[in-house]
Amino acid sequence: MEQHKLDKNILFIATCIIFFAMLQLFQTHFIYQHDVFFSQPWRWWTGHWVHVGWIHYVLNVLALACLPFLFPNIKKQVFIALLLILPPLLSLCFYLIYPHIFAYAGLSGILHGLFVFCAIVSLKEKSERNFAFIVLLCIFGKIAWEHFFGALQTEQLIGHPVLIQAHLLGVIFGSICAILSLIFRLNVMK
Repeated sequence: MEQHKLDKNILFIATCIIFFAMLQLFQTHFIYQHDVFFSQPWRWWTGHWVHVGWIHYVLNVLALACLPFLFPNIKKQVFIALLLILPPLLSLCFYLIYPHIFAYAGLSGILHGLFVFCAIVSLKEKSERNFAFIVLLCIFGKIAWEHFFGALQTEQLIGHPVLIQAHLLGVIFGSICAILSLIFRLNVMK
């Protein structure tokens, strides 16, 4: 049984890594762009699946690769669903709330949403509650830090500005999705 879980995790991670890398090869056709928001709607998703460069790509897919191991009781279908649900929500907020953001690329907003979602739904499991609480504390602490002091040293590492609004929006929508899944008693855990 454990080998089957490991195989599913590896397959999920490998699929994401390969798919995002393929998109990265044609990044200019997939980044979020405000001026083509309605004429090229695929960018609502793909803008979050491509990155400003390969270092940015590696950092984000490493964080994504940790998720199924940090939260092994979350179903892979839930990760996939959130990878499909969260991007257009963030893109719509960029378009409506932050129209000055002309272009965006990166998974970090979605990652913040995924981590918050997993931590919130894991709070109901006694064996995972302490870890989930620590994850939430770290994420909310990071969001507060970014609000008051700006982005962490990531800008120097990836060579581009970090859009901290994406992180906040990811946390908001990840929290909403988690709360809705709890209210409607959706079966998100194995």
